[in-house]
Amino acid sequence: MRIILASSEVVPYSKTGGLADVAGALPKALSRIGCDAAVITPKYTGMGKRHGDVVSHETGELLFSDLRVPFADGVRYAAVWRDYLDGVPVYFIDNAEYFGHGYIYGSGNFDVERFAFFSRAVLELCKRIGGPPDILHCNDWQTGLIPAYLASAYAGDPFYWRTATFFTIHNLAYQGHFDPNLLPKFGFGWDSYQYGMEFHGSASAMKAGLYFSTAISTVSPKYAEEIQTPEFGNNLDGLLRWRRGDLIGILNGVDYHEWNPETDKYLAANYSINDFSGKYFCKKALLENYHLPVDLDKPVVAIVSRLTVQKGIELIAQAIWKILDTGAYFVILGSGGESYENFFQHVRDTRPQQVGVYFGYNNALAHQVEAGADMFLMPSAYEPCGLNQMYSLKYGTIPIVRGVGGLDDSIQGFERTTEQGNGFKFYEYSSDRLAEKYYESLLTYYDRALLNRIRRNGMSTDYSWDRAAHNYLDAYRRVLAAKL
Repeated sequence: MRIILASSEVVPYSKTGGLADVAGALPKALSRIGCDAAVITPKYTGMGKRHGDVVSHETGELLFSDLRVPFADGVRYAAVWRDYLDGVPVYFIDNAEYFGHGYIYGSGNFDVERFAFFSRAVLELCKRIGGPPDILHCNDWQTGLIPAYLASAYAGDPFYWRTATFFTIHNLAYQGHFDPNLLPKFGFGWDSYQYGMEFHGSASAMKAGLYFSTAISTVSPKYAEEIQTPEFGNNLDGLLRWRRGDLIGILNGVDYHEWNPETDKYLAANYSINDFSGKYFCKKALLENYHLPVDLDKPVVAIVSRLTVQKGIELIAQAIWKILDTGAYFVILGSGGESYENFFQHVRDTRPQQVGVYFGYNNALAHQVEAGADMFLMPSAYEPCGLNQMYSLKYGTIPIVRGVGGLDDSIQGFERTTEQGNGFKFYEYSSDRLAEKYYESLLTYYDRALLNRIRRNGMSTDYSWDRAAHNYLDAYRRVLAAKL
């Protein structure tokens, strides 16, 4: 089966969030189970050091510089580069007008125009890099116009007669709204707007993907249910309920080649499910990295996160003093709203012997936090999937999560009597509930036999991409069978 995955970001080349991890890992896993997989993504240039943007300039070889892209009442051109990820080809659309501004994402109409051009370029590039794809796997609003183009400008193109579009929602809150008057510039008629893009007077690239795609997925079974409700549906729940027969949830995976305490190159010491001793060296190194006193008997509570409302940071802010009053350390790695950064800097200045902060992105430190921490907080307001709770499980770090989306699917509450479960979970969006679960986790932390049991439960859980890839392949086959 030939699968082309289109994504606005791909690890290790570009990243602002979890989409990049999926786009970098899933094609490799699909290739390992026999699929003919490839990736198409923009080539970002002129990059500065803006918070949250991580871009590698190592983008392989130049294939050609004359990709013809019908766009904006004429024809525009792009260069195409190619690199390989574990044998999987990754193609880069290079156009300085749209991707040479020093950032991955901007805002407003021009940002949608950039990815409208990218969407059209993906469809033109597919014709030059091999046979027709069986599945065009699109991801989030930045590629939502690809299914719309296939339903309009490419409707009679024999190259795509059997291609199915598989549109994955990674975060429904970001929808790519734009001025409908731009539709002719993008190459769409008003019928496309009326039936598949109109959103309260504006147009939405996310809605286009949901309406025109052959099938829809999202990154956890629980989130697939949640987004059909007004609470989580971001005003698209009606459309999603209408398409519920074409909507599935597939839990993301973890790249255990990258995230594995037995082989992780960033750690002070490696360790395994059968020998936790290296974790204590990692804890010592983490405390030293954050310039904190080294007391290995005290728990280390950590977050690695964007500092946003979505991630439940306000709950952590409200509960932080209760956590610190138990004598625990608290370390943070992330960036986000200035008010949150200022708050946690204030907490650090107030309790310098207990709190360490690092504002920004640091991949090596992210690995070191997962290995050195004892508890990991993810009290999200909503969470399509989440990856850090899965990293925590693999590293023997106890997740404390709110039971939404993929957090609910991946974390099972630990029962001290049966010794079943791999973390602690609450449901009400409340700092009191977060604090209660933290206190409960302390009872486990200070009982060494229970601590070792919950660690082993977590480390033995399989959330590998190989598992997820088989689920995607099954879904692709069902979609193709229904289309043909």
